[in-house]
Amino acid sequence: MHATPRSLDHARIDSPIGPLLAVALGPDLVAIDFADYEARMHRLLARRLGACRMTPHDDPAGIRAPLARYFAGDLRALDDLPVATHGTPFQERAWTALRGIRAGRVATYGEQATRIGAPNAARAVGLANSLNPVAIVVPCHRVIGSTSKLTGYAGGLDRKRWLLAHEGVALDARKAG
Repeated sequence: MHATPRSLDHARIDSPIGPLLAVALGPDLVAIDFADYEARMHRLLARRLGACRMTPHDDPAGIRAPLARYFAGDLRALDDLPVATHGTPFQERAWTALRGIRAGRVATYGEQATRIGAPNAARAVGLANSLNPVAIVVPCHRVIGSTSKLTGYAGGLDRKRWLLAHEGVALDARKAG
């Protein structure tokens, strides 16, 4: 017997760094990804939530206005949006720590690992960040390499660079998270 697929609200939202796909389950965001990574997003949703059916929605979880405010310069507009990431316990700890890095600041993978009580798990934190389902709102773009280099971003390093510049981060004058 097959379980009935979950119905997820979704919309395509234009942004300065390319079209975004926003997906919600009720009031919670479960995914925001870049349209050019749609197939990856669907694979990860299926892995985390099981069978899903996408239902077009104008404004999943009310994300349009906060995203517009964020891209217009209100860097705190996304801070309190509800997300339901449905990861492993380790991933959930890593993703929760990401939300503690405020706009305009960055942290290293090692710093993030220390924050979650796993100081020797910088690589595992990097892997968890690469699977972050809610881009921008769960700001994995704010994590950089130990030498202040831009490393790893599922949406591409150009987008990571743009997001950090938008938030006022000068990588040569690194500010800790």
